[in-house]
Amino acid sequence: MSILKNIHSPADLKRLPIDQFPALSQEIREQIISAVSSVGGHLASNLGVVELTVALQYLLDTPTDKIVWDTSNQSYAHKLLTGRREQFHTLRQYGGLSGFCKREESEYDTFNAGHAGTGVSAAFGMVGAREQLGQRHKVVCVVGDGAMTAGMTLEGLHHAGGLGKDFLVILNDNQMSISRNVGAISAYLSRTITGEFYGKMREETGQLLGKIPHIGPDMQKLARRAEELAKGAILPGLLFEELGFQYSGPIDGHNFEHLLPTIENVLKMKGPVLLHVITKKGLGYEPAMKNPVWFHACPPFVRETGVPAKKAARPSYTAIAMDTLVKLAREDKRIVAITAAMCEGTGLTAFEKEFPDRIYDVGIAEQHAVTFAAGLATQGVKPVVAMYATFLQRAYDQVVHDVATQNLPVVFCIDRGGLVAEDGTTHHGAFDYAFLRHVPNMVVMAPKDENELQHMMKTCVQHNGPVSVRYPRGVSLGVTMDPAPQALPIGKGELLKDGTEVAIIAIGVSVWQAHHAAERLSKEGVSTAVVNARFAKPLDHELITEVAKRVRYVVTVEEGCKMGGFGSAVLETLSEAGINNVTTKVLGLPDWYIEQGPQDLLRERYGLTAEGIYQSVKELLGSAPATGKGRFAGIASGSHLPLGDEQGS
Repeated sequence: MSILKNIHSPADLKRLPIDQFPALSQEIREQIISAVSSVGGHLASNLGVVELTVALQYLLDTPTDKIVWDTSNQSYAHKLLTGRREQFHTLRQYGGLSGFCKREESEYDTFNAGHAGTGVSAAFGMVGAREQLGQRHKVVCVVGDGAMTAGMTLEGLHHAGGLGKDFLVILNDNQMSISRNVGAISAYLSRTITGEFYGKMREETGQLLGKIPHIGPDMQKLARRAEELAKGAILPGLLFEELGFQYSGPIDGHNFEHLLPTIENVLKMKGPVLLHVITKKGLGYEPAMKNPVWFHACPPFVRETGVPAKKAARPSYTAIAMDTLVKLAREDKRIVAITAAMCEGTGLTAFEKEFPDRIYDVGIAEQHAVTFAAGLATQGVKPVVAMYATFLQRAYDQVVHDVATQNLPVVFCIDRGGLVAEDGTTHHGAFDYAFLRHVPNMVVMAPKDENELQHMMKTCVQHNGPVSVRYPRGVSLGVTMDPAPQALPIGKGELLKDGTEVAIIAIGVSVWQAHHAAERLSKEGVSTAVVNARFAKPLDHELITEVAKRVRYVVTVEEGCKMGGFGSAVLETLSEAGINNVTTKVLGLPDWYIEQGPQDLLRERYGLTAEGIYQSVKELLGSAPATGKGRFAGIASGSHLPLGDEQGS
């Protein structure tokens, strides 16, 4: 009989005999594996935190007591225990459960988060609110040790430790974030005592003890035991004790005999407490334990084997960009690559394999990554920062203050630009056009296809100033590739199709959608021009004004926010040129956070498919039909438009 089916809230869990917790944990793992194998998601991290989740929900009085899950991509067991089991099959689907914590979804979700490092600060804010309001509940933050590489986590610990309020931070230490952890703090948590001085002292002390008559060998054994205790307990705690936290642990995060009494005890302690829990990423599913990096965020897979359910038909944009970077790095030894704990996600594994001494993984520290790149650039090195659009947001000030003000030649490879499907609100790359194009000295470009992408990569590394190239999540179009990348002239667009009635000016993945819409319009007698802008900044003012002067309608298309984005730039250009006799329309993402869902569905919903662009133009002309001709009407048969994501996360 299922145990999990009878748990509809933590209150039901509290009535369960503790000796049934291991069986419950196994059921939870089975449910998570079943769902993620079907729809994709974050698997390895969730399998590793099951027992800890059960223990916390058993001992705490949630939702009165607060649990903040840092990043919250490890909250699947939490969802299953808080009344969402029957909806769990909708995980990460359009209209279904979020893959992260979401306050709008449940009262048990205390904070929305998709970026690492926010947990301690948010949870301590709840501690502050508790104190202000005279309340007495517990606040617990579960932070993965990957987030210990985030500067914001250390800022939060520093603040919390200094004020001394009751607050429990649980360090879920699995030696990994997405990839293997890097940096001094991770090494500090996992290393044994090493070093020349200590080694020499240990050797000399051992020799001295060994010379003591009768008891020398026993004293040597005792010294070795003391050393092991120091390695396992004293050293990891010193850092947190210095920050003002009482340290407890490390303990086995999969053993209820350790977890339950320890958590019960630390919840009674006064002041800031850090509990160090050791867990195994992917526990309970052999393929995930063997390859926790791939199973961190994976597409659907065959449960029996762990292999992807389907193989991508074509290489991803990410692969095209990074393969081109490798080629360019062979020719230019100044090129180095920088990533913020996303070597696999940003496609830099091939670069790392060929140039292990020319890649820097700085951990979950986007701000540091950008300023570190700026420092490299001052000395003649050519740094390439590969980062998701959603994560580059975290380093906005560094882009402005440390790179652009000095006009430094730092390249930003902005991955996952635009709609990113099931990861949803916190991960859509909606804002990069808008927040980069207003930065002086910055060049902002996006390719219409993978062939143009390789040329833009070449353009980036040759440009002597800040420059960014943005490309989408998912597979490439399958266009013919030129033999070698060639630099493009900065700020020059491309007229793909001429026309005299309507001009559609598009950038990035929207270009071919616009082209198909224009072909359909032209067949209906509406002479339609298509401009591939290539650059959001600097715009090709000459081309845009020239085309705008001979049409009656101008429509812009971008897979980014309309407010302040590419379309706004075009309207500014028309205004500056005194072109006020055209009717304009800006197509893009609206002024709200976009929900999760497949890329093709979201593009359709927001009018960014060929059909949607066609309908918008018809409305502008005053002759739109009442209904369309189908979900993907207007897209040519056999076209290479990527309507779904065959690549996965």
